[in-house]
Amino acid sequence: MTISEKIKHALDTDGVAILPPMDVFESIAILKETDICVNCTMLDPWYNKGFGGELPTSEYDDFITRLLNQTGEISDLMYLWGFPEIIGPYVRYAPSGFYMAAWLTWYYKNCPSVIRGWRSSQNACLQFMRKGHKLHPEHFLNDEQKEKFESGKMRFVPGPPSVIEAPLIIGFVGKKERTGHPSQKPEAVFDKLLLMANQKGDIVFDPMAGSGTTAACAKKHGMKSIVCDMNEDYIQMIEKRMGVNRIVT
Repeated sequence: MTISEKIKHALDTDGVAILPPMDVFESIAILKETDICVNCTMLDPWYNKGFGGELPTSEYDDFITRLLNQTGEISDLMYLWGFPEIIGPYVRYAPSGFYMAAWLTWYYKNCPSVIRGWRSSQNACLQFMRKGHKLHPEHFLNDEQKEKFESGKMRFVPGPPSVIEAPLIIGFVGKKERTGHPSQKPEAVFDKLLLMANQKGDIVFDPMAGSGTTAACAKKHGMKSIVCDMNEDYIQMIEKRMGVNRIVT
């Protein structure tokens, strides 16, 4: 079987295709070689601050530009995570044919302080979308609103707010979701992002998947996912979490 056939088989069989450890651009290149249509991509690179090391700003800018441009070749919508002070400049980095649709704030009002001084209680997520692509606020309607929406009687469709309140890192809370990943995000955050961007059966791509939260949320909502990470330990976490073995390239 070709790599494309293996990915399609895994998606059809398990709803998730776990790639072996590889660099983000390697995984993007693999999808470029296939005819698989990715609806949404989650991008969560290191934040160029503190743990993980820092690059000169120009080098990090080049990395983000390349990341967005290449992802834009395989996906209609991208989410880009980062600290607000790091991610701020990239609001103007939309690839050709895309625009920045939203600045989303992930906020935790009761963030416990573990250091002396100011403690960050928010994170930012930029949503880049291909021009003409549609979001799905209808997923957030109540039963009465859904009835009006389906009958065409709703004058405007209310969506979720751009501020998502949830714990920042699994560990302080969320014991049931713990995988051992040092910076695992809660499913409550990804639920809203994926529901706004996708319908059942759509494919989500996460080339920096960490503990596999994207895959777990996608499966919960009837979506499919292709996930990868360059860290072997994290790939094993995803396999255990999803109950699925990686595909062999």
